[in-house]
Order: sequence, then C-alpha cells, then structure tokens
Amino acid sequence: MELNALRISPATALCGVVLHPVAHTRSPAMHNAAYRALGIDAVFTAFDVPPARLGAAIAGARALGIRQLAISLPHKRAVMAHLDDVDETARRIGAVNTVTLQDGRLRGSNTDWLGLARALERETKLAGRHAVVLGAGGTARAAVFALRERGARVSVLNRTVARAEAIASELGAERAGGLELLAQLEWDVLVNTTSVGLRGDESPVAASALHAAGVVFDAVYAPPETRLLREAAVAGARTVGGKWMLVEQAVEQIRIWSGRSAPAEVLAEAFDAAG
Repeated sequence: MELNALRISPATALCGVVLHPVAHTRSPAMHNAAYRALGIDAVFTAFDVPPARLGAAIAGARALGIRQLAISLPHKRAVMAHLDDVDETARRIGAVNTVTLQDGRLRGSNTDWLGLARALERETKLAGRHAVVLGAGGTARAAVFALRERGARVSVLNRTVARAEAIASELGAERAGGLELLAQLEWDVLVNTTSVGLRGDESPVAASALHAAGVVFDAVYAPPETRLLREAAVAGARTVGGKWMLVEQAVEQIRIWSGRSAPAEVLAEAFDAAG
C-alpha cells in the first residue's frame, strides 16, 4: 500500500509489529482496517528486526514515540529486558506480545492468552476440559496460562521435554512430556503452538493420535488449513485456525492503546483479504 493512501499527517499515531522474518505477517492489514473502521488517525506497519537488533529497535521506538508495537516471533521473551514495565499477567506468562507507550514509559503486556481463549471459546467451553498444549515457546506459555485461567486441566508436550517440564512447573500444568505422549492421553482440546506446518505440509503429531471428540487449534495461520487441521477434520474433530487467535489478540491490543473496541469481523475480513 502506498503511504499516501494511508493519509499520514504529523498527528498520525505510528504503530507496528516487530518480528523476524517479516514476509508472512497480516497484522498491518488487520490493524489498519480496524483504525479505518473506528476513525482512528493511526497507521500500522511491519518492522523486520533480527534478534541482534531488538534492543536498538525498541530504543528507536521510544525515541520516535511509537504508540504501540505488537511483538512476534522470535522476540516475545527477549523484549522484556528492554521495557520500563511489564504487567503482572505478562510477567506470570513470561512473554510479552504488546508494547504500549503510556505516560512516557514502554509497558509490556500479553494479549495472546486472551486471543487464544476467545478463539477456542468459539467452539467449546474450557472449564473442566483436559487440554494438551504442543510446544514450549512464548505462545505455549500464553496458551497454558489461558487454559488454566479458564478452568481447564493442562498437559504440555514438547520435543525437548525439559522445556515442557519448566512451563508445566511455572504455570501449573499437571503433566509434561514428549510429543509422542499425546497418543496415550485422553484429551478434549489440543493446542498446537509449534511452528510445524508453517513452512511445509507437516504435522507435529501423528494422525492416529487425533479423535472425533476433540477440538483442535493450530496457532499457525498460513496456510489457513494446516495438515494438523486437515487430519483432525478427517478424524471428526472440530477445528479452529490460528486466524481467530490473531484477530482476537489484535482487538485487545487496539483497546489497550486507544480505549476503543474494534469489531473482530472487520479484522477477520482484512486477514482474509491479505492472504
């Protein structure tokens, strides 16, 4: 999109997403659509920031007065060291996906957990369910927190078992193990937070471990239907794509800095159009 089309003025608030690599992000399309719908004079862009440049990028955002940054892979944990404040929820999760300039200070928060909870609640109630989280990164931490907050029992499975055990211990999951353990568990909700499926037609688990009684969520949103979701559908499970987590966490990000409630459907339509 040409900058002139965004109608940038000296009063326009600048926001963006920090990630590496940058090619796959749909956040600019969603946020800009929401700003237009709400009549907010702001523009949202993407910043490709390698890990070695994260500190400089955050310092630059501070100097430029950028109102808000969405923080994506691989920076959700590392960014915490560069902020003035981190709210209690993000500190408990151990990951930040939102940095907002408030009263001259850069404050870190986490909207991933709420985005995930809302996405799953489109298909199922979470209280009393047994959920399995695949992965051990920042999104996995948000997922475990969300599921526990909503009253679910949680198991964490990861290729590196020690990392799964660390998350389970810190966030109150009842079990941890390797990915192969899924076939031995009875579960109601399966949440994939690994990057498997993002760059190839692969699934983090065997199709035989999926069943018709479950709800399967994949945080990978490109492609919109990953191999995991296809195989879950074949098994008879209900599926939720990563699109809805991205949409719902963005709704909360916009509320934090603007105080306005963006319509989720507007962001979802922009997400689809950007694909």
